[in-house]
Amino acid sequence: MDFTIRAATLEDCKDISRMILELAEHEKVSDQIKITQRDLEQDGFSKNPFFHGIIAEVPEHLKSRDGHTKVGYSLYFYTYSSWKGRAVYMEDLYVMPEFRGKGIGKALMAKVSQLGLAAGCNQLNFTVLNWNKSSLDFYRKQGCWDVTSELGYHCMRCEGDALEHLAQGDL
Repeated sequence: MDFTIRAATLEDCKDISRMILELAEHEKVSDQIKITQRDLEQDGFSKNPFFHGIIAEVPEHLKSRDGHTKVGYSLYFYTYSSWKGRAVYMEDLYVMPEFRGKGIGKALMAKVSQLGLAAGCNQLNFTVLNWNKSSLDFYRKQGCWDVTSELGYHCMRCEGDALEHLAQGDL
């Protein structure tokens, strides 16, 4: 299939926002989406961006049934491991359902890996839902391994009122 992978631009935020919602619907968590297109524009394309993004795009003659040429994306950012040093975290990897199985997801993941290696990173980290067998199988085929099952780590989160209380020392 003919497609290109390129850096996301400010003008892509509308499509990224659309695909974030599609991803959330697929993961059965669309009620969790709180960010807007404007948040993406500010957080990804300001002087000190919180994330970076790449887009998978097909030519006009291959556009989706709904008329989209931007058919996949990945958001990523750089982190640091106190054990291993520089790392890249892939927040999202998404390809519209009608374009899956055509190498687009693998190309997006490869590009994030290339960008991480170019920045001196030695690992790529991300999460995947435990029920998403097709994604788990895909990632394992790429040479990835399950940190939770192998090392026992769990991904933890503190947000909302709990975060406010924690910051105030109330807990």
